[in-house]
Amino acid sequence: MAKKSKEARKKAVITVLNKARAMELQAIHQYMNQHYGLDDMDYGELAANMKLIAIDEMRHAEEFAERIKELGGEPTTEKAGKVKAGQKVEAVFPFDANLEDHTIDTYNQFLLACQENGDNVSAKIFEAILDEEQAHYNYFDNVDEHIKKLGATYLAKIAGTSSSTGLTPKGFAVNEGGE
Repeated sequence: MAKKSKEARKKAVITVLNKARAMELQAIHQYMNQHYGLDDMDYGELAANMKLIAIDEMRHAEEFAERIKELGGEPTTEKAGKVKAGQKVEAVFPFDANLEDHTIDTYNQFLLACQENGDNVSAKIFEAILDEEQAHYNYFDNVDEHIKKLGATYLAKIAGTSSSTGLTPKGFAVNEGGE
């Protein structure tokens, strides 16, 4: 097997970084759409957390873009897919848990691609982002389980709560980490 040139390895890393960026752009649009929908349904606490998770995804998209630029590439502006709009509250959280589960699996593969191409800096970015994606998955899965087990009782408890996230620019995972 012939060794790849440095430029070929760099190009391979830029490709996975751009695929990840497209996934983050998709998640931002999806989660903000859900934030608005949950807020309209008067599930403020769920809407607020959805907005904070979208902010996390914005940070991820920016981290990928910055690394792509450092490597001499051009960050994509295209989303990985279309937004699924108009979801009922019962459909939002299993949908998002599945999205995050897919992201975790894909990013683990992208991390390996970075390592295989000798780019440990990009691999470390994926490692850090994977921790936050896991926190998102856990949140979505937990809310889904609460809705499945407690149904209307759980949703009634949340109905009428505030959707305000304050002025924190940190996002969901960073806030949960106590920073």
